[in-house]
Amino acid sequence: MDLELKGKRVFITGSTAGIGFATAKALLSEGASVVLNGRSPASVTTAVKKLEQEFPNESVSGIAADFSLPKEVNSLLENLPRIDILINNVGVYSSGSFFETEDAAWYRQFEVNVMSGVRLSKSLLPRMLTTNWGRILFISSECASLTPPDLIPYSMTKAAVLAVSRGLAQLTKGTDVTVNSVIPGSTLSEGAEQFLEDAAQKEQKTKDQIENAFFTEVRTTSLLQRFAKVEEVAHTITYLASPRSSATNGAAIKVDGGSSGGLF
Repeated sequence: MDLELKGKRVFITGSTAGIGFATAKALLSEGASVVLNGRSPASVTTAVKKLEQEFPNESVSGIAADFSLPKEVNSLLENLPRIDILINNVGVYSSGSFFETEDAAWYRQFEVNVMSGVRLSKSLLPRMLTTNWGRILFISSECASLTPPDLIPYSMTKAAVLAVSRGLAQLTKGTDVTVNSVIPGSTLSEGAEQFLEDAAQKEQKTKDQIENAFFTEVRTTSLLQRFAKVEEVAHTITYLASPRSSATNGAAIKVDGGSSGGLF
């Protein structure tokens, strides 16, 4: 199926690795032009070079910006080219005791995970509405509803982006602009790979044993009973970013392997 993405310009925050990078690959394979983002110029340059080698006939570029620093965000907004599709993927987290987590950790995660999407949407949505076409996607997490006790600040931010996404969708009524969110479950990103390797070494077990134990002892609600591949999440994001998804607006789409349960 042709997703009709040729010529569309996409900006993906937090896209030098993980789900964001996999999404960039999926979009480039459909003929879209992609602007990557990472915190450091070095990480952006490396990611861009990798994609240029794999997709020599497609347009890929990058802009470095740390979304916890307002000055860098303002600079990014000034230098961002025309964008048709915004994917708010950047996210940070810290694991720890609720009682020992300082206010600064809450504020930093809210600044990066929520306000990045708020500021970008405020900047890019008006033009989308004027031209009567655009896509904005927020990448949430199963933690928005599961809320692990060691990830309460992070979970709060991932619940918040669902509200922001639904609220912005109300502003697009009667247009060909849509705003949706995607809710991934446990995904085999580079961070998850490192977690498995470290745990396997510490417990003197194989990575497969650690993964199996995670789903039988921790994420017991998962129906998938394995980590999703980043490409599996990226495929759903790519469809929702495309003109083919025109009847989906104001939705929160789960790609969580059934972990959060419920009918909706």
